[in-house]
Amino acid sequence: MTIRLYDTKAQALQDFVPLVEGQVGIYVCGPTVQSSPHIGHLRSALVYDLWRRWLTYRGFTVTLVRNVTDIDDKILANASESEEWWALAYRTELEFTDGYRQLGILAPTYEPRATASVTEMQALIARLIDSGHAYPAADESGDVYFDTASWPAYGELTRQKPQNMEAATDADPRGKRAPQDFALWKGWKSTEPASAAWVSPWGAGRPGWHIECSAMSSRYLGPQFDIHGGGLDLRFPHHENEIAQSTAAGDAFANHWVHNGLVNVNGQKMSKSLGNSIFASEFLDQARPLVVRYYLGSAHYRSTIDYHDGALLEAEAALDRIETFLDRASRRLEDTRFAGSGAPVLPVDFSAAMDDDLAIPQALAVLHDRVRAGNAALDDEDLGTSAQIRGEVTAMTEVLGINPHSPEWRSRTLAPADRALASLVERLIEDRETARGARDFAAADRIRDELAAAGITVEDSPNGTHWTIEP
Repeated sequence: MTIRLYDTKAQALQDFVPLVEGQVGIYVCGPTVQSSPHIGHLRSALVYDLWRRWLTYRGFTVTLVRNVTDIDDKILANASESEEWWALAYRTELEFTDGYRQLGILAPTYEPRATASVTEMQALIARLIDSGHAYPAADESGDVYFDTASWPAYGELTRQKPQNMEAATDADPRGKRAPQDFALWKGWKSTEPASAAWVSPWGAGRPGWHIECSAMSSRYLGPQFDIHGGGLDLRFPHHENEIAQSTAAGDAFANHWVHNGLVNVNGQKMSKSLGNSIFASEFLDQARPLVVRYYLGSAHYRSTIDYHDGALLEAEAALDRIETFLDRASRRLEDTRFAGSGAPVLPVDFSAAMDDDLAIPQALAVLHDRVRAGNAALDDEDLGTSAQIRGEVTAMTEVLGINPHSPEWRSRTLAPADRALASLVERLIEDRETARGARDFAAADRIRDELAAAGITVEDSPNGTHWTIEP
Protein backbone atom coordinates (compact mmCIF):
# COMPACT_ATOMS: atom_id res chain seq x y z
CA MET A 1 0.00 0.00 0.00
CA THR A 2 1.49 3.33 -1.11
CA ILE A 3 -0.42 6.59 -0.96
CA ARG A 4 0.56 9.13 -3.59
CA LEU A 5 -0.23 12.83 -3.50
CA TYR A 6 0.42 15.73 -5.81
CA ASP A 7 2.94 18.05 -4.19
CA THR A 8 2.33 21.59 -5.44
CA LYS A 9 5.83 22.73 -4.58
CA ALA A 10 7.48 19.84 -6.44
CA GLN A 11 4.75 19.97 -9.13
CA ALA A 12 4.74 16.19 -9.22
CA LEU A 13 3.07 13.13 -7.77
CA GLN A 14 5.05 11.82 -4.82
CA ASP A 15 4.88 8.79 -2.54
CA PHE A 16 3.70 9.83 0.88
CA VAL A 17 6.10 8.81 3.65
CA PRO A 18 5.20 10.26 7.08
CA LEU A 19 7.82 11.86 9.26
CA VAL A 20 6.77 9.58 12.14
CA GLU A 21 5.64 6.07 11.28
CA GLY A 22 1.92 5.65 11.73
CA GLN A 23 1.26 9.35 12.31
CA VAL A 24 0.32 12.25 10.03
CA GLY A 25 0.30 15.94 10.88
CA ILE A 26 -1.78 18.18 8.61
CA TYR A 27 -2.14 21.95 8.80
CA VAL A 28 -4.93 23.55 6.78
CA CYS A 29 -5.45 27.27 6.34
CA GLY A 30 -8.93 27.84 7.69
CA PRO A 31 -11.22 30.82 7.19
CA THR A 32 -10.65 34.49 7.75
CA VAL A 33 -13.92 35.14 9.53
CA GLN A 34 -14.77 38.47 7.95
CA SER A 35 -18.10 37.48 6.34
CA SER A 36 -20.41 34.52 5.84
CA PRO A 37 -18.95 31.34 4.27
CA HIS A 38 -19.55 30.53 0.62
CA ILE A 39 -19.51 27.17 -1.12
CA GLY A 40 -15.79 27.47 -1.87
CA HIS A 41 -15.09 27.44 1.86
CA LEU A 42 -17.21 24.31 2.26
CA ARG A 43 -15.44 22.60 -0.63
CA SER A 44 -11.99 23.30 0.81
CA ALA A 45 -12.87 22.00 4.28
CA LEU A 46 -14.46 18.91 2.74
CA VAL A 47 -11.33 18.11 0.71
CA TYR A 48 -9.18 17.82 3.81
CA ASP A 49 -11.91 15.94 5.64
CA LEU A 50 -11.71 13.34 2.85
CA TRP A 51 -7.91 13.22 3.05
CA ARG A 52 -8.17 12.76 6.80
CA ARG A 53 -10.75 9.98 6.51
CA TRP A 54 -8.68 8.10 3.94
CA LEU A 55 -5.42 8.41 5.85
CA THR A 56 -7.24 7.25 8.99
CA TYR A 57 -8.67 4.26 7.11
CA ARG A 58 -5.14 3.40 5.98
CA GLY A 59 -4.13 3.11 9.63
CA PHE A 60 -2.59 6.49 10.38
CA THR A 61 -3.28 8.55 13.46
CA VAL A 62 -4.07 11.93 11.94
CA THR A 63 -3.65 15.26 13.70
CA LEU A 64 -5.52 17.88 11.69
CA VAL A 65 -5.07 21.54 12.58
CA ARG A 66 -7.34 24.08 10.90
CA ASN A 67 -6.91 27.64 12.10
CA VAL A 68 -9.33 30.54 12.37
CA THR A 69 -7.98 33.95 11.36
CA ASP A 70 -9.96 36.19 13.70
CA ILE A 71 -7.88 39.37 13.39
CA ASP A 72 -7.28 40.88 9.96
CA ASP A 73 -7.66 44.10 7.95
CA LYS A 74 -10.94 42.91 6.41
CA ILE A 75 -12.42 41.97 9.77
CA LEU A 76 -11.67 45.44 11.10
CA ALA A 77 -13.11 47.01 7.94
CA ASN A 78 -16.35 45.03 8.23
CA ALA A 79 -16.89 45.85 11.89
CA SER A 80 -19.32 48.58 12.84
CA GLU A 81 -20.46 50.66 15.79
CA SER A 82 -23.14 48.09 16.52
CA GLU A 83 -20.82 45.07 16.17
CA GLU A 84 -17.19 45.23 17.21
CA TRP A 85 -14.55 43.32 15.25
CA TRP A 86 -14.23 40.49 17.77
CA ALA A 87 -18.01 40.01 17.89
CA LEU A 88 -18.20 39.95 14.09
CA ALA A 89 -15.39 37.40 13.99
CA TYR A 90 -17.05 35.12 16.52
CA ARG A 91 -20.49 35.32 14.91
CA THR A 92 -18.99 34.49 11.52
CA GLU A 93 -16.90 31.67 12.96
CA LEU A 94 -20.11 30.06 14.24
CA GLU A 95 -21.56 30.24 10.72
CA PHE A 96 -18.54 28.37 9.37
CA THR A 97 -18.79 25.78 12.13
CA ASP A 98 -22.47 25.22 11.38
CA GLY A 99 -21.78 24.73 7.67
CA TYR A 100 -19.05 22.20 8.42
CA ARG A 101 -21.32 20.36 10.84
CA GLN A 102 -24.18 20.12 8.37
CA LEU A 103 -21.87 18.54 5.79
CA GLY A 104 -20.59 15.94 8.24
CA ILE A 105 -17.07 17.38 8.21
CA LEU A 106 -15.22 16.00 11.21
CA ALA A 107 -14.07 18.57 13.75
CA PRO A 108 -10.31 19.24 13.50
CA THR A 109 -8.05 17.90 16.20
CA TYR A 110 -7.17 21.51 17.05
CA GLU A 111 -8.81 24.70 15.79
CA PRO A 112 -6.69 27.58 17.10
CA ARG A 113 -7.68 31.22 16.76
CA ALA A 114 -4.99 33.62 15.67
CA THR A 115 -5.65 35.94 18.60
CA ALA A 116 -4.66 33.13 20.99
CA SER A 117 -1.18 32.73 19.49
CA VAL A 118 0.11 36.30 19.33
CA THR A 119 2.93 35.51 21.79
CA GLU A 120 4.21 32.75 19.49
CA MET A 121 3.98 35.09 16.49
CA GLN A 122 6.05 37.74 18.27
CA ALA A 123 8.69 35.15 19.18
CA LEU A 124 8.93 34.05 15.53
CA ILE A 125 9.25 37.67 14.36
CA ALA A 126 12.04 38.25 16.88
CA ARG A 127 13.92 35.23 15.53
CA LEU A 128 13.65 36.60 12.01
CA ILE A 129 14.94 40.02 13.07
CA ASP A 130 17.84 38.47 14.99
CA SER A 131 18.81 36.36 11.96
CA GLY A 132 18.74 39.34 9.60
CA HIS A 133 15.65 38.30 7.64
CA ALA A 134 13.27 40.93 9.02
CA TYR A 135 13.47 44.59 10.02
CA PRO A 136 11.39 47.19 11.84
CA ALA A 137 10.23 50.03 9.60
CA ALA A 138 12.52 53.07 9.61
CA ASP A 139 9.54 55.43 9.92
CA GLU A 140 8.86 54.29 13.50
CA SER A 141 5.34 53.23 12.53
CA GLY A 142 5.74 50.01 14.50
CA ASP A 143 5.57 47.90 11.33
CA VAL A 144 7.95 44.96 10.88
CA TYR A 145 8.67 43.50 7.43
CA PHE A 146 10.19 40.32 6.07
CA ASP A 147 13.24 41.15 3.98
CA THR A 148 12.62 39.16 0.80
CA ALA A 149 16.05 40.08 -0.62
CA SER A 150 17.70 38.30 2.33
CA TRP A 151 16.19 34.95 1.38
CA PRO A 152 17.38 33.64 -2.02
CA ALA A 153 14.76 30.87 -2.05
CA TYR A 154 11.89 33.36 -1.96
CA GLY A 155 9.45 32.42 -4.72
CA GLU A 156 10.20 28.68 -4.66
CA LEU A 157 6.60 27.55 -4.22
CA THR A 158 5.16 29.43 -7.19
CA ARG A 159 8.46 29.48 -9.12
CA GLN A 160 8.58 33.24 -9.44
CA LYS A 161 11.48 35.65 -9.29
CA PRO A 162 11.01 38.42 -6.72
CA GLN A 163 11.60 41.15 -9.30
CA ASN A 164 8.65 39.81 -11.30
CA MET A 165 6.27 39.63 -8.35
CA GLU A 166 3.56 42.13 -7.61
CA ALA A 167 4.22 44.46 -4.72
CA ALA A 168 2.88 43.31 -1.36
CA THR A 169 -0.18 45.37 -0.48
CA ASP A 170 -0.65 44.25 3.11
CA ALA A 171 0.93 47.33 4.72
CA ASP A 172 1.93 50.92 4.00
CA PRO A 173 4.93 50.79 1.63
CA ARG A 174 6.70 53.82 3.13
CA GLY A 175 8.68 51.79 5.62
CA LYS A 176 9.72 49.04 3.19
CA ARG A 177 13.12 48.39 1.68
CA ALA A 178 11.56 46.64 -1.33
CA PRO A 179 7.98 46.55 -2.69
CA GLN A 180 7.86 42.74 -2.28
CA ASP A 181 8.63 42.85 1.45
CA PHE A 182 5.58 41.83 3.43
CA ALA A 183 4.30 42.73 6.88
CA LEU A 184 5.04 40.53 9.87
CA TRP A 185 3.74 43.05 12.41
CA LYS A 186 1.47 46.03 11.81
CA GLY A 187 1.78 49.07 14.04
CA TRP A 188 -1.43 50.36 15.57
CA LYS A 189 -3.16 53.27 13.81
CA SER A 190 -5.35 55.85 15.49
CA THR A 191 -8.21 54.87 13.16
CA GLU A 192 -8.23 51.32 14.58
CA PRO A 193 -9.87 50.18 17.82
CA ALA A 194 -7.56 49.92 20.80
CA SER A 195 -8.84 46.38 21.40
CA ALA A 196 -7.20 45.30 18.14
CA ALA A 197 -3.67 46.00 19.38
CA TRP A 198 -1.17 43.98 21.42
CA VAL A 199 1.95 45.19 23.22
CA SER A 200 5.16 44.24 21.39
CA PRO A 201 8.87 45.15 21.33
CA TRP A 202 8.16 47.22 18.20
CA GLY A 203 5.19 49.07 19.59
CA ALA A 204 1.49 48.35 19.94
CA GLY A 205 0.03 46.56 16.94
CA ARG A 206 -1.18 43.29 15.56
CA PRO A 207 0.25 40.41 13.51
CA GLY A 208 0.33 40.26 9.74
CA TRP A 209 -1.74 37.55 8.09
CA HIS A 210 1.11 35.32 6.92
CA ILE A 211 2.96 35.07 10.23
CA GLU A 212 -0.18 33.75 11.91
CA CYS A 213 -0.17 30.39 10.13
CA SER A 214 3.58 29.88 10.52
CA ALA A 215 3.29 30.38 14.27
CA MET A 216 0.16 28.29 14.76
CA SER A 217 1.35 25.35 12.65
CA SER A 218 4.63 25.10 14.57
CA ARG A 219 2.85 25.51 17.90
CA TYR A 220 0.51 22.56 17.29
CA LEU A 221 2.52 20.34 14.94
CA GLY A 222 6.15 21.29 15.59
CA PRO A 223 8.74 22.95 13.34
CA GLN A 224 8.34 20.22 10.72
CA PHE A 225 5.15 18.40 9.76
CA ASP A 226 3.79 16.27 6.95
CA ILE A 227 1.21 18.17 4.91
CA HIS A 228 0.18 21.80 4.52
CA GLY A 229 -3.13 22.30 2.72
CA GLY A 230 -5.32 25.11 1.50
CA GLY A 231 -7.11 26.56 -1.47
CA LEU A 232 -5.32 27.09 -4.75
CA ASP A 233 -5.81 30.85 -4.38
CA LEU A 234 -3.58 30.83 -1.27
CA ARG A 235 -0.40 29.74 -3.03
CA PHE A 236 0.64 33.35 -3.56
CA PRO A 237 1.26 35.36 -1.59
CA HIS A 238 0.10 33.56 1.56
CA HIS A 239 1.79 30.19 1.27
CA GLU A 240 4.82 31.59 -0.50
CA ASN A 241 5.34 33.93 2.42
CA GLU A 242 4.72 31.21 4.99
CA ILE A 243 7.49 29.09 3.49
CA ALA A 244 9.91 32.01 3.37
CA GLN A 245 9.44 33.21 6.95
CA SER A 246 9.35 29.73 8.51
CA THR A 247 12.39 28.36 6.70
CA ALA A 248 14.31 31.60 7.16
CA ALA A 249 13.65 31.24 10.90
CA GLY A 250 15.21 27.77 10.76
CA ASP A 251 12.10 25.56 10.67
CA ALA A 252 11.91 22.74 8.13
CA PHE A 253 8.16 23.43 7.90
CA ALA A 254 5.87 21.34 5.62
CA ASN A 255 7.12 18.23 3.81
CA HIS A 256 4.29 18.34 1.27
CA TRP A 257 2.05 21.09 -0.09
CA VAL A 258 -1.48 20.16 -1.19
CA HIS A 259 -3.92 22.61 -2.77
CA ASN A 260 -7.56 22.15 -3.62
CA GLY A 261 -9.27 23.62 -6.67
CA LEU A 262 -11.80 26.45 -6.54
CA VAL A 263 -15.51 26.71 -7.35
CA ASN A 264 -16.81 28.59 -10.38
CA VAL A 265 -20.43 29.50 -11.08
CA ASN A 266 -21.64 29.01 -14.65
CA GLY A 267 -18.11 29.24 -15.99
CA GLN A 268 -17.14 32.35 -14.04
CA LYS A 269 -14.98 32.74 -10.98
CA MET A 270 -17.09 33.32 -7.91
CA SER A 271 -16.62 36.89 -6.67
CA LYS A 272 -18.45 39.71 -4.92
CA SER A 273 -17.82 42.07 -7.83
CA LEU A 274 -19.67 39.75 -10.21
CA GLY A 275 -22.45 39.21 -7.70
CA ASN A 276 -22.35 35.45 -8.22
CA SER A 277 -21.20 34.29 -4.80
CA ILE A 278 -23.30 31.44 -3.40
CA PHE A 279 -23.32 31.48 0.37
CA ALA A 280 -23.19 28.22 2.28
CA SER A 281 -26.53 28.76 4.01
CA GLU A 282 -28.26 29.35 0.64
CA PHE A 283 -26.62 26.31 -0.88
CA LEU A 284 -27.57 24.05 2.01
CA ASP A 285 -31.18 25.17 1.66
CA GLN A 286 -31.31 23.84 -1.91
CA ALA A 287 -30.80 20.15 -1.10
CA ARG A 288 -30.18 17.71 1.71
CA PRO A 289 -26.76 18.27 3.29
CA LEU A 290 -25.86 14.70 2.28
CA VAL A 291 -26.50 15.64 -1.36
CA VAL A 292 -24.40 18.80 -1.02
CA ARG A 293 -21.57 16.74 0.46
CA TYR A 294 -21.80 14.26 -2.41
CA TYR A 295 -21.73 17.06 -4.97
CA LEU A 296 -18.82 19.04 -3.51
CA GLY A 297 -16.79 15.89 -2.94
CA SER A 298 -17.43 14.18 -6.27
CA ALA A 299 -14.86 16.05 -8.39
CA HIS A 300 -11.12 15.49 -8.07
CA TYR A 301 -9.95 17.72 -5.25
CA ARG A 302 -7.42 19.54 -7.47
CA SER A 303 -9.94 20.34 -10.19
CA THR A 304 -12.21 23.37 -10.48
CA ILE A 305 -15.88 22.70 -9.82
CA ASP A 306 -18.16 24.61 -12.17
CA TYR A 307 -21.54 24.88 -10.46
CA HIS A 308 -24.55 25.14 -12.76
CA ASP A 309 -28.31 24.90 -12.48
CA GLY A 310 -29.29 21.27 -12.09
CA ALA A 311 -25.98 20.17 -10.57
CA LEU A 312 -27.55 19.32 -7.23
CA LEU A 313 -30.35 17.42 -8.97
CA GLU A 314 -27.72 15.29 -10.70
CA ALA A 315 -26.03 14.68 -7.35
CA GLU A 316 -29.38 13.82 -5.78
CA ALA A 317 -30.07 11.26 -8.50
CA ALA A 318 -26.63 9.66 -8.10
CA LEU A 319 -26.97 9.47 -4.34
CA ASP A 320 -30.52 8.14 -4.65
CA ARG A 321 -29.24 5.15 -6.65
CA ILE A 322 -26.89 4.29 -3.80
CA GLU A 323 -29.53 4.84 -1.13
CA THR A 324 -32.16 2.86 -3.00
CA PHE A 325 -29.85 -0.14 -3.36
CA LEU A 326 -28.92 -0.13 0.31
CA ASP A 327 -32.57 0.16 1.32
CA ARG A 328 -33.62 -2.54 -1.12
CA ALA A 329 -30.86 -4.93 -0.04
CA SER A 330 -31.60 -4.41 3.65
CA ARG A 331 -35.28 -5.14 3.14
CA ARG A 332 -34.70 -8.24 1.02
CA LEU A 333 -32.03 -9.70 3.27
CA GLU A 334 -34.03 -9.10 6.43
CA ASP A 335 -35.06 -12.33 8.15
CA THR A 336 -32.79 -14.41 5.89
CA ARG A 337 -29.54 -16.13 6.77
CA PHE A 338 -27.74 -13.33 4.93
CA ALA A 339 -29.22 -10.54 7.07
CA GLY A 340 -26.03 -9.95 9.05
CA SER A 341 -23.55 -11.05 6.40
CA GLY A 342 -21.56 -8.97 3.96
CA ALA A 343 -18.45 -7.66 5.69
CA PRO A 344 -17.72 -3.96 5.02
CA VAL A 345 -14.69 -4.56 2.82
CA LEU A 346 -13.43 -2.03 0.26
CA PRO A 347 -12.99 -3.28 -3.32
CA VAL A 348 -9.37 -3.31 -4.42
CA ASP A 349 -9.97 -0.93 -7.32
CA PHE A 350 -11.70 1.58 -5.01
CA SER A 351 -8.69 1.56 -2.66
CA ALA A 352 -6.30 1.92 -5.60
CA ALA A 353 -8.15 5.02 -6.77
CA MET A 354 -8.10 6.59 -3.31
CA ASP A 355 -4.39 5.82 -2.90
CA ASP A 356 -3.74 7.59 -6.22
CA ASP A 357 -3.90 11.21 -5.05
CA LEU A 358 -7.42 10.78 -3.70
CA ALA A 359 -8.94 10.08 -7.13
CA ILE A 360 -12.54 10.24 -5.96
CA PRO A 361 -14.17 10.34 -9.44
CA GLN A 362 -12.61 6.95 -10.16
CA ALA A 363 -13.56 5.71 -6.69
CA LEU A 364 -17.17 6.80 -7.25
CA ALA A 365 -17.18 4.94 -10.57
CA VAL A 366 -16.32 1.76 -8.66
CA LEU A 367 -19.05 2.53 -6.13
CA HIS A 368 -21.75 2.95 -8.76
CA ASP A 369 -20.58 -0.13 -10.64
CA ARG A 370 -21.01 -2.18 -7.47
CA VAL A 371 -24.48 -0.65 -6.94
CA ARG A 372 -25.50 -1.79 -10.43
CA ALA A 373 -24.11 -5.26 -9.77
CA GLY A 374 -25.91 -5.38 -6.43
CA ASN A 375 -29.26 -4.51 -8.00
CA ALA A 376 -28.73 -7.21 -10.64
CA ALA A 377 -27.99 -9.75 -7.90
CA LEU A 378 -31.19 -8.77 -6.09
CA ASP A 379 -33.16 -9.13 -9.33
CA ASP A 380 -31.70 -12.65 -9.70
CA GLU A 381 -32.44 -13.50 -6.05
CA ASP A 382 -28.71 -14.10 -5.53
CA LEU A 383 -28.82 -13.15 -1.86
CA GLY A 384 -25.24 -14.15 -1.05
CA THR A 385 -23.82 -11.82 -3.70
CA SER A 386 -26.30 -9.11 -2.70
CA ALA A 387 -25.07 -9.27 0.89
CA GLN A 388 -21.43 -9.14 -0.17
CA ILE A 389 -22.01 -6.09 -2.36
CA ARG A 390 -24.06 -4.38 0.32
CA GLY A 391 -21.04 -4.69 2.59
CA GLU A 392 -18.75 -3.21 -0.05
CA VAL A 393 -21.09 -0.30 -0.79
CA THR A 394 -21.46 0.38 2.93
CA ALA A 395 -17.68 0.43 3.35
CA MET A 396 -17.12 2.77 0.41
CA THR A 397 -19.81 5.23 1.45
CA GLU A 398 -18.59 5.18 5.03
CA VAL A 399 -15.06 6.14 3.98
CA LEU A 400 -16.44 8.98 1.85
CA GLY A 401 -18.77 10.13 4.61
CA ILE A 402 -21.90 9.61 2.48
CA ASN A 403 -23.38 6.44 3.96
CA PRO A 404 -27.11 7.23 4.14
CA HIS A 405 -27.56 4.47 6.73
CA SER A 406 -24.98 5.85 9.16
CA PRO A 407 -26.36 7.27 12.43
CA GLU A 408 -24.86 10.63 11.43
CA TRP A 409 -27.31 11.01 8.55
CA ARG A 410 -30.16 8.86 9.88
CA SER A 411 -30.46 11.19 12.86
CA ARG A 412 -31.11 14.21 10.66
CA THR A 413 -34.76 15.13 10.74
CA LEU A 414 -36.71 15.46 7.52
CA ALA A 415 -37.57 18.89 6.20
CA PRO A 416 -41.24 19.87 6.72
CA ALA A 417 -42.06 19.33 3.02
CA ASP A 418 -40.49 15.86 3.13
CA ARG A 419 -42.44 14.94 6.26
CA ALA A 420 -45.68 16.07 4.62
CA LEU A 421 -44.94 14.06 1.47
CA ALA A 422 -44.07 10.94 3.48
CA SER A 423 -47.30 11.25 5.47
CA LEU A 424 -49.45 11.52 2.33
CA VAL A 425 -47.72 8.65 0.49
CA GLU A 426 -47.87 6.32 3.48
CA ARG A 427 -51.60 7.07 3.90
CA LEU A 428 -52.20 6.14 0.23
CA ILE A 429 -50.20 2.95 0.69
CA GLU A 430 -52.37 2.05 3.70
CA ASP A 431 -55.47 2.66 1.55
CA ARG A 432 -53.99 0.42 -1.12
CA GLU A 433 -53.31 -2.35 1.40
CA THR A 434 -56.90 -2.07 2.64
CA ALA A 435 -58.20 -2.35 -0.95
CA ARG A 436 -56.02 -5.37 -1.62
CA GLY A 437 -57.26 -7.01 1.58
CA ALA A 438 -60.83 -6.48 0.38
CA ARG A 439 -59.85 -7.89 -3.04
CA ASP A 440 -60.70 -4.53 -4.63
CA PHE A 441 -57.78 -4.81 -7.03
CA ALA A 442 -59.08 -2.05 -9.30
CA ALA A 443 -58.82 0.47 -6.44
CA ALA A 444 -55.40 -0.87 -5.43
CA ASP A 445 -54.11 -0.55 -9.00
CA ARG A 446 -55.52 2.94 -9.30
CA ILE A 447 -53.62 4.10 -6.20
CA ARG A 448 -50.42 2.52 -7.50
CA ASP A 449 -50.89 4.26 -10.87
CA GLU A 450 -51.54 7.61 -9.21
CA LEU A 451 -48.34 7.28 -7.20
CA ALA A 452 -46.40 6.24 -10.32
CA ALA A 453 -47.72 9.27 -12.19
CA ALA A 454 -46.30 11.42 -9.39
CA GLY A 455 -42.88 9.76 -9.74
CA ILE A 456 -43.24 7.43 -6.78
CA THR A 457 -42.41 3.76 -7.19
CA VAL A 458 -44.15 1.21 -4.98
CA GLU A 459 -42.34 -2.07 -4.30
CA ASP A 460 -44.09 -5.05 -2.72
CA SER A 461 -41.89 -7.56 -0.90
CA PRO A 462 -42.23 -10.34 1.67
CA ASN A 463 -41.27 -7.74 4.28
CA GLY A 464 -43.98 -5.25 3.34
CA THR A 465 -44.56 -2.43 0.87
CA HIS A 466 -41.93 0.28 0.37
CA TRP A 467 -41.84 3.39 -1.77
CA THR A 468 -39.15 5.48 -3.39
CA ILE A 469 -39.11 8.67 -5.43
CA GLU A 470 -37.85 8.06 -8.97
CA PRO A 471 -34.70 10.10 -9.74
